[in-house]
Amino acid sequence: MKRFWLVLLSLGLIAAFSTSVMAADLKVSGSYYAGGLYLNKVAVVKTGANDDGLNTSFYFQRLRVQAEYVAAPGVSVLTRFDALERAWGAVRSTPGTTADSISSGTRAENENIAFDYACIVYASPVGLFRVGIQPGGGFGTVFADSVGPRQRLFYNSPNLGGFTLLAIHEVFTDNSRMVNQPASVTSDRDYEDGQLAFIYAAKTWQVGMAYVYLVNATSRDAATPYKSKFNLLIPYVKANIGPVAIQAELDYWFGKMRDYEVAGVTALEKLNSLAGWVDVKVNLGPAYFGGMVAYSQGQPDQDMTRDTLNQHASGGADWNPCMIMFNYDLTYWQGGITGITNAFSNAWLYQVNGGVKIDKFDIGASITYATRDTVAPGTDKALGWEVDVTGTYKITNNLSYMLGIGYLSTGDYFKAGVATTELVNNYLVINKLTLTF
Repeated sequence: MKRFWLVLLSLGLIAAFSTSVMAADLKVSGSYYAGGLYLNKVAVVKTGANDDGLNTSFYFQRLRVQAEYVAAPGVSVLTRFDALERAWGAVRSTPGTTADSISSGTRAENENIAFDYACIVYASPVGLFRVGIQPGGGFGTVFADSVGPRQRLFYNSPNLGGFTLLAIHEVFTDNSRMVNQPASVTSDRDYEDGQLAFIYAAKTWQVGMAYVYLVNATSRDAATPYKSKFNLLIPYVKANIGPVAIQAELDYWFGKMRDYEVAGVTALEKLNSLAGWVDVKVNLGPAYFGGMVAYSQGQPDQDMTRDTLNQHASGGADWNPCMIMFNYDLTYWQGGITGITNAFSNAWLYQVNGGVKIDKFDIGASITYATRDTVAPGTDKALGWEVDVTGTYKITNNLSYMLGIGYLSTGDYFKAGVATTELVNNYLVINKLTLTF
């Protein structure tokens, strides 16, 4: 796959970037936020260590700046960095080499400054090309998206009678012999993908479908070598019917998690995982209301030749339906409440929500109930009920203040089948000042 894309890129660059640099311009945008969080409990199960309910509270912030250097009409360099992404007064992270969540830099680098994107963008007569480290990880609706830096080749066609076509190649891990890994002795041990997608957009609706083929060969030098070869299908739809806005998406993973390459080993671990959601919103002047249903498949049976755990369809980091359950931001800053898996996986979620916008105020509320899809024998499925209320005040056109309160009534799933286990309910209060520019 890599050889094919290298040849294709070479031909594309010859045709696409034969434009002389004649002018320069700089476009800068970004955001800054500072927030404060109080979490009443850091665990959902009562123990001798937290009978009184250990709580936590702290301030946190992040500056994000994106810059596009326009070298000539249609030709630019896109870059982005995050700076001073840290909790006030907190111990600094230990330097390392592992990239932070959805970032090109490490956690320690983000606490100072870390660049995420650096790519060439060319808007040609035959479509848009992007080459380099650029935003990726999102398609269709916000469900299952985790948009962040991707090392990729990207092509977006012009509008073809309402249709748009996408072609993408991404590299996640490259174990080729090179200067910083001169001891590499096994070829074809990389992890990469290829993607094809289309979007059709009409006046009040749009549909799309993406197909992703991934090959993970990083385990070919294991004692029992194997490759993982799996596929992802993502159909989605968005529609506006009068005051009603509807969006829905499915994410279906299938393929082979372990395809062994040695004689005598015939075991085959299959991948089969499904997730999706339906979201409905009704706008009636200043008032709005709606609801959603979301699903992520658990392990469907005890047949361990089928895998939905190691590579599974989930809700992603950008979709945060609650303030406590399944909230990526809470996990990133607080570390995750002990006992709660904050990624939306192996679960059903049902939510009703609504609110009102009055002048510069936007007040909203939601009620959510969540359960596990599959559990061990003797374990309750209920994750719990959560009620969230938020209020946002638009101070200026680009400066806003948000105050939110969330309360979780913890479900019996967390007893893990032990009836005598005592659970604790939880609540948090968060406020955030956000500036966009």
